[in-house]
Amino acid sequence: MRAPRLVTIYLGLIASAATAQEIEAPAVRIVGTTPLPGLGVPLEQVSANVQMETAEAIRARQPLDLSEQLARAFASVITLPSQSNPYQSDLIYRGFMASPLAGTPQGISVFLDGVRINEAFGDTVNWDLIPTNAIDNVQLLPGSNPAFGLNTLGGAMSMQTRRGDTSPGAALQASAGSWGRTNMQGEYGAHGAAGHLFVAGNYGSEDGWREHSTSRVGQLFVRAGASGAAQDGDISLLLADTRLNGVQALPLSMQADRRQAYTWPDLTENRLAMLSARGNHSIADDMLLTAGLYLRQLHGQNLSSNVTDDFDPLEPIGMDNAPASMDRGLTESLGWGASLQLVRGTPLAGHDNQLTLGASLDAARTAYTQWSQPGVFTPDRGVATFDAEQAQVAAAERHHYIGIYLSDLFSFDEHWHLTLSGRWNLARIKIDDASGMDPQLAGEHDFQRFNPGVGMNFTASKSFGAYASYGEGMRVATPMELTCADPATPCKLPNDFLADPPLKPVISRTGELGLRGRIAQTTRYSAALYRTDLRDDIQFISSGSNVNAGYFQNIGTTRRVGAELGAEHHIGAYAFSATYSYTRATFESAFTSHSPANSSADANGDIAIAPGNRIPGVPAHSLRLEAEYKGERLSLGANLVAIGGQYARGDENNQDANGKLPGYCVVNLDGRYRLTSAWEVFGEIRNLFDQRYDGSGVLGENFFRGAGGTFDATSVAPEQFRSPGVPIGVWVGVRYGWKDKS
Repeated sequence: MRAPRLVTIYLGLIASAATAQEIEAPAVRIVGTTPLPGLGVPLEQVSANVQMETAEAIRARQPLDLSEQLARAFASVITLPSQSNPYQSDLIYRGFMASPLAGTPQGISVFLDGVRINEAFGDTVNWDLIPTNAIDNVQLLPGSNPAFGLNTLGGAMSMQTRRGDTSPGAALQASAGSWGRTNMQGEYGAHGAAGHLFVAGNYGSEDGWREHSTSRVGQLFVRAGASGAAQDGDISLLLADTRLNGVQALPLSMQADRRQAYTWPDLTENRLAMLSARGNHSIADDMLLTAGLYLRQLHGQNLSSNVTDDFDPLEPIGMDNAPASMDRGLTESLGWGASLQLVRGTPLAGHDNQLTLGASLDAARTAYTQWSQPGVFTPDRGVATFDAEQAQVAAAERHHYIGIYLSDLFSFDEHWHLTLSGRWNLARIKIDDASGMDPQLAGEHDFQRFNPGVGMNFTASKSFGAYASYGEGMRVATPMELTCADPATPCKLPNDFLADPPLKPVISRTGELGLRGRIAQTTRYSAALYRTDLRDDIQFISSGSNVNAGYFQNIGTTRRVGAELGAEHHIGAYAFSATYSYTRATFESAFTSHSPANSSADANGDIAIAPGNRIPGVPAHSLRLEAEYKGERLSLGANLVAIGGQYARGDENNQDANGKLPGYCVVNLDGRYRLTSAWEVFGEIRNLFDQRYDGSGVLGENFFRGAGGTFDATSVAPEQFRSPGVPIGVWVGVRYGWKDKS
């Protein structure tokens, strides 16, 4: 194999997920099993239930953000509307979360073109910063895959962006509909003999279906590169500017009007600039070297309205005794990193063998400041402040995450394939008190561990295969958690009822068994069983009636056990698919938590959690059914999503009198009609039957039981709060586009 041929293979595999999903032609589907793209591995040789989505499928559904798309397409993936903002959903996969909200337990690592985009301060994932029309393909790899490094407890998500040579042409589209939502998108791709360019831009805004929940999102992505005889390289720029108003969950007594806000405002503003470069070089006929660099700057600000935990209604209202507070947090992070990967495909002992060696560095400096301002509640539960902001926390942190990994795929013959992998991680975090008033914040923290992985894959034929795998992963305490781990000095989590980790690292161990196959050329199926145990998992312990004030604590072992079933069938212009997922997420160690709003709490407001209690916020069952007709001009799709019941946060002992949140089922429709080769109209209906449902819940105390739902500290009562699901919505749009076939 000549060196130029190796680069051609590399470029083809980058885009293979976008072209190899047609069942009628059983093309080989290629999976990237490391953060940087290499030569890829055929899906039939991967020891995991990997799921993939393409740019074409994303465009067909017109999602606002990527989390929405994955929840409609992938098994075991659901989204929870904790903030009732479409750009701020919590994505849950196999009982693990990738969320934009500070304090939630993050257990999924997310990569964009090989760059880890879990945020530096809290490992959060900001879906509003990812332009959907710039994504070429998404791969979701389950389990504790050691190659993907820190935070890969339940899975890793790898996204590749589009290029001008694989997506030539241009398109403009606009859509509008319910709740004042408007969206505009544009894209352009071009290439020459040795270079390529791709540009994508998005702008969207809406009033929100609930009061005080407006959104504005702007995104721009540019990728340019050049290819030579044995080299390929490119540079990309991602800019985003978003302003999102979330709305908190509502107590059951206020659910008659589900549009209203409990308190407001709750505003998140993000500004991102990310510059990355990647290149590859064929060193020899069987050896490919890939390198990447990135620089990432995030300015994030959060403004949240809260009830003051220690307000005394018998004392005069003043700066030290106010019923309300406006809390503002500012995060300014500058991250940078580099990665290097070598792939060698030389046979070993006469058998096919692919060896991958890699190393990565992710570093960042973050300044985090939090202020609080006293205030009173207006009749519509807004906060009117009456004094100056007071600094609560000012912390500066630096961290370096270093990883060295290897992965080797050895084929005994055409049927048996063995994968061995491992990664050594070193995490060094240094925190300083920037205010001079909290010296206890200062400290240095080091974590290191080697995580192994092994998998065996049996491919009986092109129509049937089975696999077994085991892997380990590690999640280290984030700088946010390290500044909020002292029970004597609880902290506030902005705009969120949720929580997460410890001072000890969380260690995950995942085992998976599965099978997959094909019946004739029209039907594909898969099944998987898995179990993930976390050692030294953590819980956010509330310190009072204000459920978003408290501290992080190790709680011992937790477990996720589950099953996935999937099938898809194509016949002519029709396609049908179904996925079912079962997830049992449980605490496996006894501990005590503070939840005074739980009806089973003792006199101190504490509850006892026992092994086997279900982890709140993780529905056990999810089902998706989809039917699609794709004609020459007309395409129609129907999608049904059914989600089982779940326990509310604060009900970790599963004994609160309110019980579980009920399950729900919604139906969505979408369609496209091609007027000409360039013009297309499209539309969609979400929640066709206007199903009334609740996406997530939390236990808390309702302070607004006065006349007309006004503040009344003398009649406070514990209630279950729920985040209402989105009602029926309708949107229509038009698209003009052409493809360059030269």
